[in-house]
Amino acid sequence: MLKTTVSNGTSYKFPKPLTEGLIKSRPNRFIMFVELENPKTGKKKLEKCHCPSTGRIGNVIFENIPCLVSEAENPDRKTKYTVEAISLDSPKKKSKKWIGINQVKMNRYVEYFLKEKQFGKMIPNGEETKRERKLGNSRIDFQAEKNFIEVKMLLIHLPSRFDKLEKIRPQSKFNSFDRLIKHFGELGKEAKKNKSKAIILTCYQYDAKPFQRPKKDGSNSKILKAAKESTKNGVESWQANFKIDKKGIELIDYFKLKLF
Repeated sequence: MLKTTVSNGTSYKFPKPLTEGLIKSRPNRFIMFVELENPKTGKKKLEKCHCPSTGRIGNVIFENIPCLVSEAENPDRKTKYTVEAISLDSPKKKSKKWIGINQVKMNRYVEYFLKEKQFGKMIPNGEETKRERKLGNSRIDFQAEKNFIEVKMLLIHLPSRFDKLEKIRPQSKFNSFDRLIKHFGELGKEAKKNKSKAIILTCYQYDAKPFQRPKKDGSNSKILKAAKESTKNGVESWQANFKIDKKGIELIDYFKLKLF
């Protein structure tokens, strides 16, 4: 595994700095209630916010969880804010470590850093990048000449906070792999038939440890088989770690994974 540290100061800047708040609850997959403080009056108000990740976010119970929110550009939107990141640090801690949760925007960030030539070890710089390209019966996130990249952002497992305040719920197994199995198949065919470079890019909006292949069990045997077969056909697995704060997103590093 060769790590490539990115340290040239290139970053994706948000249109407006994010605002820190405190998640009080997550009543359903789409909504989080966040306590925000008015900077002028100091008064706190509970806001109904959009949750951009509809799946499981670690095993966190969202009660008094620090967060960063962005304000919607459309003033008529039902939810005025979107939760962009959470922290597993204590709400009282001043310098928090943030974990980005906006899976919807992940492709936008990857596209930015591709165009800024920050993935030169993964694909050749200078190749025109196109979004949402058809490949077989699937749509792949990016195509750059003969390079195909499918982006995955994982939130099922999160790093534990270091204090004893973390509240977690019992872990359930994730077994919804149909779309990913399909992508493995299409990328494998492309890599084998046309000698294209086909990549599964696993992204984290925090400094995550290298992804490890999970142990085989009844819930993941099909996806592991598909991943192994695609690797034999030439599909590469890479990981990219990003850092999110109030101002924007930075690419920390990226590296090739050896899963089989």
